[in-house]
Amino acid sequence: MAVSVRDVAEDAGVSVGTVSNVLNRPEKVSAETVARVQSAIARLGFVRNDAARQLRAGRSRTIGLVVLDLRNPFFTEVARGAEERANAHGLTVLVANSDENADREAVHLDLFEEQRALGVLVTPVAENIPRLALMRDRGIPTVLVDRESRDVRFASVAVDDVEGGRVAAEHLLSVGRRRLAFVGGPVSIRQVSDRLEGAQAAVAAAGAALEFIGTAALTVDEGRRVGEQLLSRDPVSRPDAIFAANDLLALGILQSLVMTGDVHVPADIALIGYDDIDFASAAVIPLSSMRQPAALIGSTAVDLLLAMQDAGGEAQRHVVFQPELVVRASTVG
Repeated sequence: MAVSVRDVAEDAGVSVGTVSNVLNRPEKVSAETVARVQSAIARLGFVRNDAARQLRAGRSRTIGLVVLDLRNPFFTEVARGAEERANAHGLTVLVANSDENADREAVHLDLFEEQRALGVLVTPVAENIPRLALMRDRGIPTVLVDRESRDVRFASVAVDDVEGGRVAAEHLLSVGRRRLAFVGGPVSIRQVSDRLEGAQAAVAAAGAALEFIGTAALTVDEGRRVGEQLLSRDPVSRPDAIFAANDLLALGILQSLVMTGDVHVPADIALIGYDDIDFASAAVIPLSSMRQPAALIGSTAVDLLLAMQDAGGEAQRHVVFQPELVVRASTVG
């Protein structure tokens, strides 16, 4: 049977109110009484019911974070940055994975609202986010993560993915490639469509060609599938450079190409990814990539949420970081 506050009070020979003060306002109690109560807590193994206290206060000390895909180390780093900043404020981050599925995203958002989360950080699956608007209208601070907000009601922190797409394509063009392919999808994910838009602009300006190869997800498996598809094509019909919408896709493509030995990277096909996850530099052919400051994105999202909370939800800010080109052997052999 769980030990109660009343049990602690009886053991320490004090009132229930005194135990409450020791737990919540120890400065109001003498040092001797604090020591006696703490001794009773340790002796009885008392664990405070913090959830009940938080519900009475109307909000928990928990921040919800919903990301697109926890298999992607980029989002793991975002979560790490958010957790470190939250912990510095005595808060906890609970991470949920939507798996790029709008229905799963809605389930997680419902759960965080039911738990009276202090606020929510989310990388939305789709552009239309009525569920988030409903949470915002109910007074739950909401920050879009890795997505620049086009809705003034939401704060956001993101990377300029249009610029990132442009820089990635321009790098491939600068090493002499003219038949480029963009691999990614679904395009309903804003990061994918923005990176594609940037690549299209760079290729059009150079008078080169850009093939779009859609994927059902941003995963290594989908990358392998694309790689196998390319290998089945006549060599003259293949692109001479590939810009993958993220590193997981790029690594899957690289694996397919390298395993056959028939296509050489970068001699036959140059390859660049996006995110610069740790595995990019550790690949058998180190992968060029567009680096995002993942941990900084997470910590900044927490800062924006806390600023909104302090201002009663009226401190919406939009922070946009610039991506950084990291050149490795997959594009410059």
